[in-house]
Amino acid sequence: MKTARVVALIVLFSTLIMVAVEQCDAAVSNKDSAPSGGRVKDLSSGWQIQSSHSVTSAGNTISTESFVPETWYKAVVPSTILGTLVADSVFKNPFQGRNLSKIPDSLFNVPWWYRTTFSLPKKTAGYDHVTLRFLGIIYKAEIWLNGTLVADSSSVFGAFRQFEFDVTNDVHFGAMNTLAVEVYKPEPGALTVGFVDWNPGSPDHNMGLWRPVELHITGDVAIENPFVASKVDTATLKEASLTISAELVNKTDHDVKGELSGRIGNISFSQMVSLSPLQKQVAVFSPKVYHQLEIKNPRLWWTHDFGKSNLYEIHLRFVEDGTAMDFADFKFGIRQINDYINKEGFRGYLLNGKKILIRGGGWADRIFLDQHKENLEAQIDYAVNMHLNAIRMEGFWGESGDIFNLCDEKGILIMAGISCQWEWKNLLGGNAEDENGCIISPKDMTTAAESFEDEIKWLRDHPSIFVWLYGSDKYPRPALEKDYQNILSRYDTTRPYLCSAGDHASTITGPSAVKMRGPYDYEPPVYWFSDTAHGGAFGFNTETGPGPQVPLLSSLKKMLDPDSLWPINGEWYYHSSIGEYRGLPKYDSAIDMRLGKPTDLYDYERKAQFTNYEAMRAMFEAFGAKKFKSTGVIQWMYNAAWPKVWWQLYDYYLNPTGALYGAQKACEPIHVVYNPADHGIVVVNSTLQPCNNLTLESNVMDFNLKKVFFSRKKIDAPANSSDEVLVCPQIDTGTPTYFLSLRLYSRGSVVSSNFYALSTTPDRIHEKESSWHATESSYANLTELNALPEVALETSHEFISRGDHYLIKATIRNPTTTLAFMTYLSVKQGKSDEDVLPIFWNENYVTLLPGETKTIEGRFHAGDLHGAQPRLYVTGWNVK
Repeated sequence: MKTARVVALIVLFSTLIMVAVEQCDAAVSNKDSAPSGGRVKDLSSGWQIQSSHSVTSAGNTISTESFVPETWYKAVVPSTILGTLVADSVFKNPFQGRNLSKIPDSLFNVPWWYRTTFSLPKKTAGYDHVTLRFLGIIYKAEIWLNGTLVADSSSVFGAFRQFEFDVTNDVHFGAMNTLAVEVYKPEPGALTVGFVDWNPGSPDHNMGLWRPVELHITGDVAIENPFVASKVDTATLKEASLTISAELVNKTDHDVKGELSGRIGNISFSQMVSLSPLQKQVAVFSPKVYHQLEIKNPRLWWTHDFGKSNLYEIHLRFVEDGTAMDFADFKFGIRQINDYINKEGFRGYLLNGKKILIRGGGWADRIFLDQHKENLEAQIDYAVNMHLNAIRMEGFWGESGDIFNLCDEKGILIMAGISCQWEWKNLLGGNAEDENGCIISPKDMTTAAESFEDEIKWLRDHPSIFVWLYGSDKYPRPALEKDYQNILSRYDTTRPYLCSAGDHASTITGPSAVKMRGPYDYEPPVYWFSDTAHGGAFGFNTETGPGPQVPLLSSLKKMLDPDSLWPINGEWYYHSSIGEYRGLPKYDSAIDMRLGKPTDLYDYERKAQFTNYEAMRAMFEAFGAKKFKSTGVIQWMYNAAWPKVWWQLYDYYLNPTGALYGAQKACEPIHVVYNPADHGIVVVNSTLQPCNNLTLESNVMDFNLKKVFFSRKKIDAPANSSDEVLVCPQIDTGTPTYFLSLRLYSRGSVVSSNFYALSTTPDRIHEKESSWHATESSYANLTELNALPEVALETSHEFISRGDHYLIKATIRNPTTTLAFMTYLSVKQGKSDEDVLPIFWNENYVTLLPGETKTIEGRFHAGDLHGAQPRLYVTGWNVK
């Protein structure tokens, strides 16, 4: 819970209540809930689960204190059934080999019970209304409290619905309470979560209480769904206005009159409100009336690449006759998001009036929906570490508010939207399908609209969300889109929206003006620069990427059985994607043809990581080099729901692949790029500050490192720009493989360096056969890289303890006359081969010319050493 909220609780609770709360071991928190304040009791611990097949009692008995849950499994909430069973070691190593496929689906064909007990303080005048909230249930449920049926499955269904019930008359104040929930799996056609073709689905269909459960204890009036809408003077950035609203709910059968007040720093505002019995009314503080909400010199919220992600705290109170009935404390950001259409007809986005090139990845929750805040923070820290500024959420939207809070704090934008699972009958489970997807029946459209409304109200205060995406591969039918538009008009007009992630034109809202044309499989670097019709660097590509990213050997050993590590076989394919992308044929063919057929697993791994690095770097470089003809790109995908070899920048174990460091290099704040399509050198400035008086050095060398071309040039890099500053002449180097080294200096210090292995027989692309992939007509010849002699580097390093984390500064020097290619640094746990993960290097897979020295810095958490001492490990393509 936020510190301010804890302080407020202490002030508002009487001593008697505080003691009672402590005695019942009640955790008071709002970390996961919507910003609806009040006294929130988090019901996350003390749960147990059991199959209804093993329980003979009914809900009216299970939900009583006298019931004894024998042989039940310990659980927490949020959780899913299978996630709990794995945590309780009922099923072990589900991610190794094909173990997941051995878990019987039949276990989950019957409902499962969740049960917990909790205590409440004695009833106190002014705080005697209790609301029970479920932020997410998969998929439907019957809810029992103290022997009473609160709601049944005819009304409690929908993975993204949020449910709340007035249980004032059902709870026991000053005593123990028992809550029991019987959950049912989604049937075919249910609008639930799904992993599409990214990985296998969970055998339990993710049934469970997958989002928080909590009690909201208030007085006669509750504050619900507060919202701060900001508008920024984008011409000067020196003024902003705030419009603050909140729903006030009279919980009683008599009139209530009180004061709703608020505070933001030293800014205060209030108004008197009268509510009739059981009335719900929206109270609004408009800057036209409350002039103090016209903010001078606001601390704006920016993405981390443009500035600071400043946040404000707001405190709302409703007071009746001097007694606080309810309160809401939460954080928000002052920022303005707009969209625009570029001259090529594609949509782009403006943050506080500044064009921003969206560079991100497609997010997936873990396969058992069992995220933890530490894991989430590491994953968002990787985005910052890679200089990415966005993630796209397709169909999950998080098990809690944690990921949105983290993106708010760390300056990462979020595209929030539904899954294409709802649009294809083979994914949804047999529903009828047309050009608008599978949401056809009035009942399904109502469920979809209600789900969208609940998500909007829950998440709209997060400045990180920059667009609502209510279509994916397709776009909703007109009746449903009208519902979505009505919801947005009521609850959020501060953000853009998209009817589809693909190239569609709605009859209601017009063209999406974005594209989803792939590719999704390996493409050589030149593709991203040369393609002008499909997935190349123009417009906003909402999902695309160079396909597989095979993880490091240390991760392969965890996810594959020992006898399946080599050669590549069906177990690898089980850990691929599903359907068309089950396997690695295009990727492996590119490795064989461009780098030479691997001789063993170790050779395959080094060639895979080079391929990952080179392909990912090229994609992000191309979109950066062509901004703002290109307005955004979402790498498909960002992370992994389970251990796999496809679509990831780092793997399930948080181990970076070469793709992470390729993206990191391409997206660095000031970056120098080689365009293999026209041989131009482009300097990209991804900041809002100009960087002038730079010196660019371009050095072309043959395979033996003989210099065949050299240029030194003075340049400027205007703010938020990309400019071609040089064209490399095409010179016969005399060797099939040659190298290009680019260095950008500012006052003698390197601000960007880049190194390319190139071929005199370049990759060539056939015309596209479909929108999803391209075919190579010839491959680059980089096989000479196999002849690089082994080199021994000189290394020195120091580990610096900083409380709960370590910094590492490693200096590596190449004392030889040979290239040290793709040098890789990792930190091990003592003498073991276990990697310290997550780890955040400022660069990796670096190449050192003869005599060159580099200092590389990293950061990791002390706890991830698991009691061992850190050990630096250095290897590489040809590094001893």
